[in-house]
Amino acid sequence: MAKRQLLFIRNVIFFTFTAFGGAQAHISLLLRYFVKNTHFISEEELLELNALAQVLPGPASTQTLVGIGYKVGGLKLAILTFLIWIIPSAAIMTLAAISYAMLDQKQRFIEILKFIHPIALGIVAYGAYNLGRKVLVNEVAIFLAFGAVVATLVLRNAYVFPLAILIGGMVSSAIGTPTDEAQIRVRLFANINPRKLSYFIGVLLFMAMLGAIINRTSPFSLPIRLFENFYRNGIFVFGGGQVLVPLMFTEFVEMKHYLLQSDFISGFAVQQVLPGPTFSFTSYLGALSMKQGGYGISGQVLGGALAVLGINLPGLILVLFIVPFWDDLKKITRIKYSLAGINAVSVGFIIAAFILLIKPMGFELLPITILISTFLILNFTKISPPFIILAGIVLGFLI
Repeated sequence: MAKRQLLFIRNVIFFTFTAFGGAQAHISLLLRYFVKNTHFISEEELLELNALAQVLPGPASTQTLVGIGYKVGGLKLAILTFLIWIIPSAAIMTLAAISYAMLDQKQRFIEILKFIHPIALGIVAYGAYNLGRKVLVNEVAIFLAFGAVVATLVLRNAYVFPLAILIGGMVSSAIGTPTDEAQIRVRLFANINPRKLSYFIGVLLFMAMLGAIINRTSPFSLPIRLFENFYRNGIFVFGGGQVLVPLMFTEFVEMKHYLLQSDFISGFAVQQVLPGPTFSFTSYLGALSMKQGGYGISGQVLGGALAVLGINLPGLILVLFIVPFWDDLKKITRIKYSLAGINAVSVGFIIAAFILLIKPMGFELLPITILISTFLILNFTKISPPFIILAGIVLGFLI
């Protein structure tokens, strides 16, 4: 394996174990690990991949990271990147579901990591500041970002995310100057292998159809029904973890009674202090659902694996199909100009998330000081986020 790819894998590992704070914080870490320090891709390419992930169903951070992996080393590196990113947090959450002894100790665990919250907010602020400087360059972008903030804070509804992204893309696309796209479209569709296209679309549709049959047929075993539940949600989840959690709660606790409300909340509390993708929470739900269904440890491990695979598979299939043609696809004028609006809306989401996350902190001096210090360190020094996070863990252990 080439030295460049090994260096990329090293950075993926660093990113995996330092990506606290959810998708809003992840974008700033992606900038730091894969753009500014190592130049695996350009900042423009990262923003384009992030915009693409925003309009696709599934986990945006995962899709963006996998897209970077594809650009650096093709399909094999993209899949390896996905596995490195998803396995650690999914394994921990599966273990949390299996071992109630671990859940009994979660309060101590949360106390030790109590300063991770303000550090993560500092990373969010850093991400919003850097993206804002690049994206909010005109009145339209500022208006779209402001509208996304207001819509998120006022409506508090899962449908805000896909609708705001759609509106932002349509507005910026409509304002952009159209050009002749005939040759670009011809080249794009000439490069698309019809067999490959039919394969990807066929997999998505077949799995969705099979899921619909399974969902209405009781004799199928619990593992198959669980996979269908998560795969179906993976097709329709826009907006990341903010949307995933209420959807999972409604289906698994209130509708199907696979687990208790207290178990759901306990697992979510543990997940919040772990690095990695928010979607790894599904491995906890899958494992605990299997436990409630009378399965042993091996069945619970299977449940955790099926859950995290099912929820990620639709988005993974889509991004791996689109990224190879993205360089041509983004040249189509309406798509190209829509990216500016989508990125502006994304900045608005980050600002809204920062406001919502900072409210529980109140005006306590120490957390606010840590937040500001994290932002200043990231903005004015070359100190890497892992060292800041490690310092936060040590501080939480001592105080």
